[in-house]
Amino acid sequence: MAKREELRELQARLADRLSQVRTQTAVGASWLAVKISGKNFLLPLSQSGEVVPWNGVEPVPYTKPWMLGVTSIRGILLTVVDLAQMLGLPIVRNEQTYSEASVIALNPMMGVNAALFFERLEGLRGTNDFKESGDTPAGAPEFFGALYTAANGETWQELNLQLLANAPEFLDITV
Repeated sequence: MAKREELRELQARLADRLSQVRTQTAVGASWLAVKISGKNFLLPLSQSGEVVPWNGVEPVPYTKPWMLGVTSIRGILLTVVDLAQMLGLPIVRNEQTYSEASVIALNPMMGVNAALFFERLEGLRGTNDFKESGDTPAGAPEFFGALYTAANGETWQELNLQLLANAPEFLDITV
């Protein structure tokens, strides 16, 4: 029962923060910052949906290893994709990793019932959080956007979730 109340509290705080972000000016937050396999990624808020803590998934047979399974968020069945596995990033996970992990649904307006598994949420970021931006790295997947550098030297890779949702490798989950 306590876990349910904590989840509701978390969801209420996130909904409130997302509501605040939507009313900010263009220099305000425009990305949800996440970590996967030790790398920093930025998800456009306009393309992101609900964020829920990792609670496991129901596995689906005959799918690629990066398709973790399905979960239900508010009664909507979503496939959960492990982007780290899909991108071929090194994966080292333990109980602590899963306790901090989240599932982020893609915006329902994109027409794909999918969510992404991330190891840790890092908060909200805006253009004012970065000292410079650069072009997409050479050889990067088509859904990679600009590369941003923070004042502390950390680099953050923007992901275009709409392009990801339409990428043939993302849509082809069967083995």
